[in-house]
Amino acid sequence: MKIVGIVGTVFGSRTKIAVNSFKFNSDVDYEIIDLSNYNLPFADGRTLNDYDEETVNLINKIIETDGIIIGTPIYQASIPGSLKNLFDLLPANLIQDKPVGIIVTSGSDKHYLVPEYQLIPVLNYLKADVINKYVYITGEDFDVNSIINEEIDMRMEALVEELIVRTKRYKDKYSMFDFWVKIN
Repeated sequence: MKIVGIVGTVFGSRTKIAVNSFKFNSDVDYEIIDLSNYNLPFADGRTLNDYDEETVNLINKIIETDGIIIGTPIYQASIPGSLKNLFDLLPANLIQDKPVGIIVTSGSDKHYLVPEYQLIPVLNYLKADVINKYVYITGEDFDVNSIINEEIDMRMEALVEELIVRTKRYKDKYSMFDFWVKIN
């Protein structure tokens, strides 16, 4: 089973710490995609194959995974433009039914509903299977290099468990679909 964690910002460290804090068993190949390591062009309506090789490879990596964790900070009461641009680069329906978990970092609890109003609607438009109990972390839950709030750790474990359950269901559904297509 392959799961990617997306660090949906090109700035800061807390979201990266959060996405790197997920723990999976040995059956899961967990890879981090850190948008700060990519020089993605702005989405401008071209088809995917008309973009540069780095962009095509990144999008294909997301498409080929079985499950996704999206980590995003909240800047100016919104998700970062780099994350929205990534979504705009994704061809429609290519993450359809794919399980997606969300972890949000923010300076305070005042922006708790930003994912509900901005991130989840985009993922719903892309027809992803969004886990509605996202993990929200504020600055007080961190020390310099780690999450220090045990309640956050428990919520992250619950998110991983739900993501695994849904990912297995997703894999079973699409392996049966592939089998049906081959015999017909």
